Amino acid sequence: MPIADQISRDMTEAMKAKQSDRLNALRMVKTALKLRETELTGPMDDAEAMKVLQKLLNQRHDAAEQYRAAGRADRAEKEEEEARLIQSYLPVPPTQEEVLAAIESSVTELGASSVKEMGAVIKLARQKLEGKPIDGKMLSDQVKARLS
Repeated sequence: MPIADQISRDMTEAMKAKQSDRLNALRMVKTALKLRETELTGPMDDAEAMKVLQKLLNQRHDAAEQYRAAGRADRAEKEEEEARLIQSYLPVPPTQEEVLAAIESSVTELGASSVKEMGAVIKLARQKLEGKPIDGKMLSDQVKARLS
């Protein structure tokens, strides 16, 4: 079942169960998906929907960090709850070992030896981990550590 259809179905269930927080989060996700769909020339596929969900997930994590820094633990909890909901629609992220293996094979394949080649290594590692959501900052840090 496509992600957009799954979200619509879950919205209906949340309405029936009177789960207002979950419903609001699902509405936010559906709105973001619809907005992206209007920007595309054709219909949206699951790969594009996953990109939108990953972007929303990163926004929730950033907002939670900012709320915690500002001493607003209640708002940070709300953002983290939304992040968990969004995460449930994404595939399982790669393990640390899978990330390190992708980085290592990318470095070997490109013959990279300095931090100057970090961009090419990250690009190839992302291709090797295609279909799995990956935190760009974590990947960047791992590549920088490997090339340093």
